[in-house]
Amino acid sequence: MSDTLLKVDDLNVYYGNIHAIKGVSFEVKEGEIVTLIGANGAGKSTTLNTVSGLLKPRTGTIEFCGKSIAGMPAHRIVRDGLALCPEGRRVFLQLSVKENLEMGAYTRSMSEVGESIEKVYELFPRLKERYKQVAGTLSGGEQQMLAMGRALMSKPRLMMLDEPSMGLAPILVDQIFDIIGDLHKAGTTILLVEQNARKALAVADRAYVLETGRIVNTGTGSELLHDDSVKKAYLGG
Repeated sequence: MSDTLLKVDDLNVYYGNIHAIKGVSFEVKEGEIVTLIGANGAGKSTTLNTVSGLLKPRTGTIEFCGKSIAGMPAHRIVRDGLALCPEGRRVFLQLSVKENLEMGAYTRSMSEVGESIEKVYELFPRLKERYKQVAGTLSGGEQQMLAMGRALMSKPRLMMLDEPSMGLAPILVDQIFDIIGDLHKAGTTILLVEQNARKALAVADRAYVLETGRIVNTGTGSELLHDDSVKKAYLGG
């Protein structure tokens, strides 16, 4: 876990004149789960969208596997091995489960797609049961599984998950976090943004706390779980 996959340094992102991300720096090492926690509007999703190429930074550096990717088109970043599972799932509602997964493999050769789909079905048996079903008719939990499976189809070295438990019933939240643990055990490095700070810190090797676009605290997941300021702000006591 000594190799740094992602290194973000002094990142500044604007929406027009609004300074949304203010000098953010963090890193993710190979084999880790790193989480960004914070209140709504803290800049968590903006950070992931900038790293993934959906937004362009005003200043700062983003390096993935030692290569600068700041401002690079999103499809090239995916091809280089960094995938985003976006907030709100954003599956293709009119396409089937299998077609959604195939869309996630657009960077891969056709000979690799079938094997990857089978691996996704092993991780998400529910998707295999519903492979012909139109994605728009799936439950919220099933759509989240599909979004995660679609991201995995690009065979990423680093997978970014943006609010995977949003809007799900507690039993499904537990299931999603079990799957995150399984992905990690299988060797996937994960950068996680999550409103459920307790769950996120419990699985994280390291964590960063974002407030109004700035990192204000960092430590291991366990350290921040027991940090009084974090407990008061994000863990209900």
